[in-house]
Amino acid sequence: MKKTIAMMMALVAGATFAGCTDMKTRNATAGGMVMNGEPPRTSQACKADAGPDDALVGKAEADAAAQLDGCLWRVLERDGKSLPGTMDYRQERRNLGIRDGKVIWVRRG
Repeated sequence: MKKTIAMMMALVAGATFAGCTDMKTRNATAGGMVMNGEPPRTSQACKADAGPDDALVGKAEADAAAQLDGCLWRVLERDGKSLPGTMDYRQERRNLGIRDGKVIWVRRG
């Protein structure tokens, strides 16, 4: 009986750790770009890194999306409504707030 319990605990622990590993799968965020966990290549470098994040504030959403091509980003608020997002902190990711089709705030994480 003790061997069975120990074996079950080992299986549960193994499954837990396997489920938490980064498998570099593609993952769509709430309106943002799809990334596969790999750093961007030089041909797909983030254009927005050339300027401050505040430069996106006031731009139309389509213009901001074009400028964020190659970047990791997502929309967390649209017209006052919060959208789902993960709680993991990623320094390179930009989180956007959109109101009436324009960017109203940009935060990192």
